[in-house]
Amino acid sequence: MNESLDSEKESAIARDVDLLRRLGYSQELLRRLGSFSNFAISLSIICILAGGITSFHLGYSAAGGGGVAIGWSIACLFSLAVAASMGQIGSAFPTAGGLYHWASILGGRGWGWATAWFNLAGLVTVLAAINVGTYEFILGSLQALGGSEALPLDSAERAALQAAGVGAITLTQALFNHLGIRLTARLTDLSGYLIFTVAASLIAALLLSTPSWDLSRLFTLSNYSGSRGGDVWPETTSLLWIFALGLLLPAYTITGFDASAHVSEETVGADRNVPRGMVNAVLVSGIAGLLLVGAIVLAFPDPEAAAAKGSQVFYWLLQERLPRWLAIPLSLGIAAAQYLCGLATVTSASRMAYAFARDGGLPFSMALRRVSATRRSPSAAIWTVAALAVLFTVYAGIYSTITAVATIFLYISYVLPIALGALAYGKTWTRMGPWTLGRWYRPLSAVSVLGCGGLLAIGMAPPNDKALWIVGATTAAMTLIWFGAVRRVFKGPPSAVMVLRAGEDPDA
Repeated sequence: MNESLDSEKESAIARDVDLLRRLGYSQELLRRLGSFSNFAISLSIICILAGGITSFHLGYSAAGGGGVAIGWSIACLFSLAVAASMGQIGSAFPTAGGLYHWASILGGRGWGWATAWFNLAGLVTVLAAINVGTYEFILGSLQALGGSEALPLDSAERAALQAAGVGAITLTQALFNHLGIRLTARLTDLSGYLIFTVAASLIAALLLSTPSWDLSRLFTLSNYSGSRGGDVWPETTSLLWIFALGLLLPAYTITGFDASAHVSEETVGADRNVPRGMVNAVLVSGIAGLLLVGAIVLAFPDPEAAAAKGSQVFYWLLQERLPRWLAIPLSLGIAAAQYLCGLATVTSASRMAYAFARDGGLPFSMALRRVSATRRSPSAAIWTVAALAVLFTVYAGIYSTITAVATIFLYISYVLPIALGALAYGKTWTRMGPWTLGRWYRPLSAVSVLGCGGLLAIGMAPPNDKALWIVGATTAAMTLIWFGAVRRVFKGPPSAVMVLRAGEDPDA
């Protein structure tokens, strides 16, 4: 029986390697991830125990329980449309750094170059956001459950302490990645089980500790802007606008599912398992996350008092509802899941950097594209993205701004190849993979592009107007660099990947 399974796996790997060769690349990374591992890496980066908790106040201190529950449902349906649309492209072109290749194949090397930079910037900033959130969660939990007081530090000292803490977290995550995909895969698999176990335990503990459940809270919109919401958002009289701002909670949480595509060259049966990994990770996280945020809302002793707690609301809830003997192990489990979320993000970001450098798209590409002969991992790319994430936290500072920038960059990189695919679908692109949406591809692509436009408007509004400058300056710089110099020297992916039509011979 085992021999039969090994033979099937070897045959699947041989097909993967042949498809990768026809797409223009040789097999350098270690191909060992199965369907669960591919799913688990996206599930780990989405991690409802990370964004769903550390960003909870962005939703609740906006439009209350209804804003959280209704907003989560809307944003998750949008993310599912994006993941499904990406899945169709990923099935046809399963390569590391997937989005960059997809945009290059479907729209040309200029679009691919822009997509690569947006995606890489998004992955670096989301890594920063995850690890800042982990750092703040550890501090908040220690103060709330350990009885310790906040240190009397000024703003410069707090920033330095945060940089040191985030640096320690990020560099250890890079070290685990440096040791190779075997260890990383075991840790991300563990993360998948940990997320399910801790989330289910937390949901059960909160609901069982609550004397009665007022389900109307999940459908009631309240304006908690200004001091009513702990000054998380500026004062506004528009309930619609404050509800829109609260969408950053689910929009930020349900990101990172492109990780399944970035590890395509390390996945067995990539043309099937990559799209399944992305879609299933979003679907499972959306349902489990709704149960989690719903349980938090129902467990509040006083909805008004909860909103006023702002970013401290979750720690306050643990103190109010759960005994310390239960709250402490749950907090440890949450912190561990958040740490593994960042670890998986280092994996995803480093594969994007490796794939882009392989085609000469990055400064110092020759170094960044190197793969260790013994560990089969891109070590230079791993340490580079880790260092850049720490540096970004020093500049951005405000957590909500970091999350907004990360979300914007990632979703721009998601919808660029989706939009290009919709234009090419059935025209220049007729060679589909085994996982396909058929006639639903174009409608879901339209939903993805329109939703991204709305997200851009929300994510760059005050108090996150610094995000407007970051995104605007990045876009302007990219435009000048491309037309000023890069388009004359950047060749993009190998010509073999330009085969889009069914029936054409890629080797012709």
